[in-house]
Amino acid sequence: MILPLLLLFAVAPEKDVEDSIKKLIDVLTTVQAEAADPVSTEQALYGGAIPGMLRRLDPHSVFFDPQQFEQLKQMERSESKGFGSIVSVLPGRVIVLQVLSGTPSAKSGLSPGDEILAINNVSLASLSFEQLVEFLGESHQHQASLVVRRPGNARFMTFNLNPELVNSPSLDRAYLLKPGIAYIRLASFDPQTGKLLKQAIENLGGAKLNGLVLDLRNNPGGVVDAALQSASLFLQPGQKILSIKGRHVKSEEIEVPKGVTPYSFPIAILVNEKTASAAEIVTGALQDHDRAVVIGVPSYGKGLVQTVMPLSNNTGLALTTAFYYTPSGRSIQKPLQTGQLEFAKSPKEFKTDAGRTVIGGGGIQPDFIVEPEGVTQLRAVLEASGILTAFATDYLQTHKVAEDFHVTASLLDDFQLYASQHNIQPPIGEWIRDRDWIQNRLEQEIVNQSLGVAKGDEVEARRDPAVQLALEKLANRP
Repeated sequence: MILPLLLLFAVAPEKDVEDSIKKLIDVLTTVQAEAADPVSTEQALYGGAIPGMLRRLDPHSVFFDPQQFEQLKQMERSESKGFGSIVSVLPGRVIVLQVLSGTPSAKSGLSPGDEILAINNVSLASLSFEQLVEFLGESHQHQASLVVRRPGNARFMTFNLNPELVNSPSLDRAYLLKPGIAYIRLASFDPQTGKLLKQAIENLGGAKLNGLVLDLRNNPGGVVDAALQSASLFLQPGQKILSIKGRHVKSEEIEVPKGVTPYSFPIAILVNEKTASAAEIVTGALQDHDRAVVIGVPSYGKGLVQTVMPLSNNTGLALTTAFYYTPSGRSIQKPLQTGQLEFAKSPKEFKTDAGRTVIGGGGIQPDFIVEPEGVTQLRAVLEASGILTAFATDYLQTHKVAEDFHVTASLLDDFQLYASQHNIQPPIGEWIRDRDWIQNRLEQEIVNQSLGVAKGDEVEARRDPAVQLALEKLANRP
């Protein structure tokens, strides 16, 4: 009964607010006095009434209880609790790929190749993939006892880990794809992102670079000021980055500050369906000013101005107060299904500085569509079985890997035999069709465990169709 009343309260005229609040209190009091089971006031309000009221507005306005509000503040500080290890998660199996220096995992003695069999007496083999991912996320917040199988050791090992705050930098990859062409991946936007981006560019060659592949795939956004700083690295002083419009918000246009000296090398931006918010601001600005070619699939479409407001009792509220628009006037926000938010609606076609047509109405539409790699039956079997990771672990028991390591034809034959011994025996035609993919994935797994996941990502880039198209487009840009 509380939820419907709060829905009425959400749309009540101002003069009716006092009466609506009284109705809510009457219902809550009655429920607490007469319900068959005890009713928690906090649960009724935090878990039902308040979220129900906000749900009528839009999908993104949310209420934070004290624990959630503290997690939000930790995210804004780019901090999260964890053990400092990177793992490969397969159905019922978790294998350590890398242990970060100075973290609880490193201090305990975990090593790449270790297979985690159980956490706090819960066997991982009994969990589905979805249950396993959720369980791992929860276990990072509390002390955990791990049962581990180490390659070459017949006895199981036990490790006790206490989670610590682990720094999560927003810029997590930066290297040269080829001489003069840099690759930088931004996982999010936090207060340090603009500074980190400039430092990474300078470390890779600065203004002398011939091109940059800026990977914003799976980037959910973050601090808008960081997006503005990042865009300003590539746009001319005075060029518009975005505009803001809202019902009770003064319209505003934000431009590149005067006096900046932007980089002039060509840029390719990679996006996908999880590219959102601040990442879309950067992408839209560089696309509208013909400063970058955008490659991938349409982005998420979150162009809401979220004002985070602290409330009483350490709670908080993120409320949609306005919308973001790209320099050409495109609304980044995809059409909303709830509420009366009209500002997000916009025409479909817009023009860039050079007169190119770009599509609006929600998200950023790439200049070139590149779908993710397809999954063949053999690839699915190899990934689900964990055979690639297992072979890499066994291989590294007797081999050292240098920076110039590559999977040879002989090693690929060894893997084919290994797979056959584990009852994976595809027809020769399937093996030949996926041979290049298998060779690259096998090299990636070996490098992950020996040289680190960052180096493994460099191996993966060689088969990434979006990265390869970006290299081709950069080579053809003036």
